Amino acid sequence: MQWTDEGIVLGVRRLGESGVILELMTQERGRHLGLVRGGTGPRLRGVLQPGNSLRATWRARLDDHLGHYLVEGINLRAAGILTAAHAVHGVTHLAGLCRLLAEREPHARIHGALEAILDALDDPVVVGPMVARFELAFLAELGFGLDLASCAATGTADDLVYVSPRSGRAVSRAAGEAYQGKLLRLPGFLRSDTAPASAAELADAFALTGFFLDRHAFAPHGMALPDARARFVAAVCRSP
Repeated sequence: MQWTDEGIVLGVRRLGESGVILELMTQERGRHLGLVRGGTGPRLRGVLQPGNSLRATWRARLDDHLGHYLVEGINLRAAGILTAAHAVHGVTHLAGLCRLLAEREPHARIHGALEAILDALDDPVVVGPMVARFELAFLAELGFGLDLASCAATGTADDLVYVSPRSGRAVSRAAGEAYQGKLLRLPGFLRSDTAPASAAELADAFALTGFFLDRHAFAPHGMALPDARARFVAAVCRSP
């Protein structure tokens, strides 16, 4: 068995004296692991950093084996982005989200969005809204997408400013006024790819996505929202 694909490094785990198990988010085959011989050596150490994009060839005798990777760097962005604290926490958080996906199942949309975020990760003002939208898309990929198109109570598509924590559906200002203490705030930029996001709106967005990530992604695995996410959110929400 053999294939070649592009992938983003999620992490490595040492195996033996010089080998590592490399975890990639590949373009066509989803999250996929393989052994890299000599992965701890000077030639590959910088290539196998989380956040880098690689071209990887995987080989194994049978499809269900761990297999071996041969890799070459395509975009070794880690050296540039991982000098900033928010970027380190961002890569750690995004890799942790991807690990919630089943192995060897294609998620091309997630791979593409992840690559776009990593290319912008050096700018906290730009990348904050991108990660909030990524978390929404990730929930949808898991089968728990929020319905932000119309009001759950009235059906209107206008003035949607809340989300019901029970149903995950948007609620208009008028319909939610009496219940706003029980509703989650919906910032406008989550419904538009071009709308700007203030620090307060960004905080509201991460409170919203965090509520549903906790419920649908982490709690079912007996896990809490990771510290890396909290540190990333804190960093991007205080950026000017």
